[in-house]
Amino acid sequence: MCFRLTNDCVINDSHINYLLDKISSQNCEKSYKELFIAMHEKLFDFSFAILKSKEDAEEVVSDFFINLWIKRANIKKLENPRLYLFVGVKNYSLNKIKSNKRKELPELDQWSAELGSVFFNPEELAISVELTNKIMLAINQLPTKCKVIFKLIKEDGLKYNEVSQLLDISVKTVESQMAIALRRIRQCLEFKNEFPELHSLLSKKNN
Repeated sequence: MCFRLTNDCVINDSHINYLLDKISSQNCEKSYKELFIAMHEKLFDFSFAILKSKEDAEEVVSDFFINLWIKRANIKKLENPRLYLFVGVKNYSLNKIKSNKRKELPELDQWSAELGSVFFNPEELAISVELTNKIMLAINQLPTKCKVIFKLIKEDGLKYNEVSQLLDISVKTVESQMAIALRRIRQCLEFKNEFPELHSLLSKKNN
């Protein structure tokens, strides 16, 4: 059973690699468009977290995909294709900051992150709208660093070690921040016994 948002259920790492291969080997515009549509929102949100500008984030994601198409012949099969896309957008975002002549790159604690939609299916878990809202409120009140990590794992589908590489932090840090997130949510509501599937979903460590 898939508890993530529709896009994450539809496009897994294998399918991202499939699309990248079609783009690279067959110059497939249809695959390019599918990849763009499937990943645009998540990559935009990630860039916006760094830049805090919708205009700049939109430009970054567009530029990244344009460059992906231009250099499509060089794309090889990737072990971590989702991470490849996020790292590319991160680098473009940091370059955007430099081009805007900002003196310092923002620390992770200075990023912005907001989970705009539910990352699980409330109907499948038989959870009320009220409880769903409480969970999302608790998540969005997490400290910035913790919330960024939680979003990347639970909403964007990255693994612990991938988040570690993406953010240049240790896997231990990722684990501790996820533990903090779960502890904060528990402080707002007790659902382990009443909603074991949800508790398992929140506690599950991506491998």
